[in-house]
Amino acid sequence: MRVLAVCGMGLGSSLILRINVESVLKELGIQATVEVSDVTSAKSMPADLLVTSGQLAEVLTRDDVPIVTVQNYLDRDEIRSKIKAVLGQEG
Repeated sequence: MRVLAVCGMGLGSSLILRINVESVLKELGIQATVEVSDVTSAKSMPADLLVTSGQLAEVLTRDDVPIVTVQNYLDRDEIRSKIKAVLGQEG
């Protein structure tokens, strides 16, 4: 699975998000490559899942990839529950 952690410029906050998404996916036993991206590049990059803020999700508008919106990039519980919901996992 290829996951993109997306922020406005593809720098600071997406790196924090990537670290936490990688940690959550590892806990869930999901093998994935998590890359960072700016919002413009993410519109055309191949991915199986996008993780970003609600504001940036509105700009991404991709029909081919599920988008997980996260309010707090540091909250692993929020990231975990939202990823599980998108992937159809219980609990």
